[in-house]
Amino acid sequence: MRKFALLAGLLALPAMSPAAASAADVPTCSASCIVEYPVPIPVVYNGPFGIAKGFDDHVWFGDQNTIDTITRDGTFTTYTVPSAGAAVGWVARGTDGNMWFTERGTGKIGSIDAAGRITEYAIPTPNSVPQAVLQDPSGAVWFTEQGGNKIGRLDPATGSFTEFAVPTANAGVQGLALGPDGALWFTERNAGKIGRMDTSGNFTEYPLAPGASPQRIVVGPDGALWFTEFGTSAVGRITTAGDLTEYPLAPGSRPVGISVVSGDPAVWVVEFGSSAVARMALDGTITNVYATPSPAAAPLQIAAGAGRTLWFTESFLSSNGNKIGRLNPFANDQS
Repeated sequence: MRKFALLAGLLALPAMSPAAASAADVPTCSASCIVEYPVPIPVVYNGPFGIAKGFDDHVWFGDQNTIDTITRDGTFTTYTVPSAGAAVGWVARGTDGNMWFTERGTGKIGSIDAAGRITEYAIPTPNSVPQAVLQDPSGAVWFTEQGGNKIGRLDPATGSFTEFAVPTANAGVQGLALGPDGALWFTERNAGKIGRMDTSGNFTEYPLAPGASPQRIVVGPDGALWFTEFGTSAVGRITTAGDLTEYPLAPGSRPVGISVVSGDPAVWVVEFGSSAVARMALDGTITNVYATPSPAAAPLQIAAGAGRTLWFTESFLSSNGNKIGRLNPFANDQS
């Protein structure tokens, strides 16, 4: 079932919806809330891509042929991936103490341990173009294959793969999340659908508004799956029962990455088109919008960091990109 919510558009910073969080959860930063750190890596592909918090306060991101960390003060550490042309994409914190990442250019899944040792696993399907990756509590690593049109599973203990073909041809599978129902939820960018697959490989697909082009997906504070719609400039919400609502953003905002912050009943999205980070309350109201200091920075992915901060990548698809951004919306909150 699809519901459409009408919004007046992006509200002025920093407005707050009465239906949203309690006063303790209202973002308190209203000026100089974002710091940008230029990435000291020569551009080969399109600059920094996926991003995720590590096991300490460091944040990890993928950048072309490297997997990298950045500290709160902007110190970078770079680890070169063994395979040339890796085009490192998504990055995720594993349940096994490793960081996991995808190599879009070489069709591999990679992991890096606390000592900086990298292990690579070659996906059986040629030209698989792996995108999103996550590790479930059992230790299995799941990923989407944009090129292979599959959902993949890696057993790190044996190095063996299992792949499940997505029912819709050329779906363009992208984002991936482990739902509270124990199933894998994913976005089909080309097909304009949200997919669900249980761990036995049974699929259900939910069509979106025409031209949606869904990108990233995350479990929200309410237990529903929230996702971005690049094509229609909207944010979608789907329950595990399949009830769907789509909330429009300002025209041309083009949201891509989406994340949540601990203790904040909202979702956060980066707007590729308008170069901003926006907070959406769970009723679909945009309460805050933070423009990137660099205009047209083309932000791509976003993740929660330590201390209720948010970190995001600014791609080199823009001449002002190739940076890592840090937003502290709760700057005056000492929690």
